Amino acid sequence: MTTKLTDLTVTPASVGNQIALLRKGRGLTQQELGERIHVTFQAVSNWERGESLPDTALLPLLADALDTTTDGILCAGARAARFKGKRLAADMREGITCLARMETLLGRQNPVYRHAAEGLSAGLNTDAQAMLDDETLRECLVAEAVIQSMLAGYYFDLAEVRQTFRHEKWFLAVRDYAEKCGMG
Repeated sequence: MTTKLTDLTVTPASVGNQIALLRKGRGLTQQELGERIHVTFQAVSNWERGESLPDTALLPLLADALDTTTDGILCAGARAARFKGKRLAADMREGITCLARMETLLGRQNPVYRHAAEGLSAGLNTDAQAMLDDETLRECLVAEAVIQSMLAGYYFDLAEVRQTFRHEKWFLAVRDYAEKCGMG
């Protein structure tokens, strides 16, 4: 079964993948999600495997439980097909965390780490070391990584992005770029 929504192709598999991504992003089990929307975990499992779709009457409850919109459930996976691929803001956060951890593992004076930090500073025209040392500024680097990936043609689901950022200002900056890139 395939449904055409404007220029988007929506399949049970794409909807199921999106439900699974959002559920995991919220830290919910299939059982917990089912309890929140009054269905069995087997129903959630069937949706996520693409074997069936949620009843339309459940979509508003499901969207609320997953902190997204019904459009975010139905179309987000299909929207990604128009881009080079789908990326996760959580992966961008992990990459920046790994970069910051390089200092601990290699030492600040190690040439590999030092050149990585200097290259980042030169590329972003900022003091990357100061950004890596400060949690709030480190999240700015995560936002920059997400935005640069968007500009390179990759898709990010805004519900997943919202869950990734602790500081609202960085999420809002990413959301603004997402809208400019057609992900709003």
